Amino acid sequence: MSWYRNTVWFVKGLREYTRCGYESASRHFNPDDVEVNVAGRSFLVTGANSGIGKATAKEIARRGGTVHLVCRNEERAAAARGDIVAETGNQNIFLHILDISNPKEIWKFAEKFQTEHELHVLINNAGCMVNNRELTEDGLEKNFATNTLGAHHRKLGSKLLLLHSVWKQMSTYILTTALLPLLEKAADARVITVSSGGMLVQKLNLSDLQSANGTFDGTMVYAQNKRQQVVLTEQWAKAHRNIHFSVMHPGWADTPAVRSSMPDFYEKMRSSLRTEAQGADTVLWLAVSSEAAKFPSGLFFQDRQPVSTHLPLASTHSPPEDEEKLMEVLEEFSQKFRSTAPGS
Repeated sequence: MSWYRNTVWFVKGLREYTRCGYESASRHFNPDDVEVNVAGRSFLVTGANSGIGKATAKEIARRGGTVHLVCRNEERAAAARGDIVAETGNQNIFLHILDISNPKEIWKFAEKFQTEHELHVLINNAGCMVNNRELTEDGLEKNFATNTLGAHHRKLGSKLLLLHSVWKQMSTYILTTALLPLLEKAADARVITVSSGGMLVQKLNLSDLQSANGTFDGTMVYAQNKRQQVVLTEQWAKAHRNIHFSVMHPGWADTPAVRSSMPDFYEKMRSSLRTEAQGADTVLWLAVSSEAAKFPSGLFFQDRQPVSTHLPLASTHSPPEDEEKLMEVLEEFSQKFRSTAPGS
């Protein structure tokens, strides 16, 4: 079955996820959808110092929005802010330095943010792919801690692959959960999670969330994390009717992460990869367009259209009780770190 899933997915990718796929899809875009003024609205973007996160933040800033950049590296974050301000003339760009793989720090950040800012749109766009099983200082497997429970973008020797849309599982859950009260107060509130089409090759697996069993495969762990993000989005949409939730695949884009961490893939596909702006297009559309909010909450998007979260005949559907159980497990994990956070 894994051979079938991987083959069907790769063929689909060659047809849809490349630059040609974007150009074909974009013929049906309405340019007016994103030609809007979002002055007075506040956006938080994680992993915003490069790649799709930075491209998204820049386009929001160009449209007048207040943008909060959440990044781990202060030097690169400051450089990104400088670029965005210089290109857009928008001074309402704010930096927040946060290691999004650290659940305790995420709780502290979110609780402080709520007392100082308003928020209309949260864009979860940070993450990692670790090729060997590694644990954080809290004893969590790093892909799980970053992509599901938290979210991070860091190079950990030769063992870490950075993938352009990999950020947020445990961190995604904690950051989103912690900011829900603030979002509930906002008009037209939205949460957008940058996922990956790679999740299509995985069925939700609750038996080994921290990848402790069997041979560790970072690529498949990453894909499993992306499947978890889709489930999170669907479950949140059911529970929080006043917020519009969406999850999306940016396609195969030419980002610094892909160039540095996937050199073989990059060399083979470089002429076919999307630009960062093309990868960010649907994120921007979901964040600012009134048309996007007309779709039901909880859907998976690709090139401004909702698409299936399963490949045909791939047997990746999960029973509702498994999806509900995932939420229970993540809530248990997250509250553990909230209760032990200094000052909480």
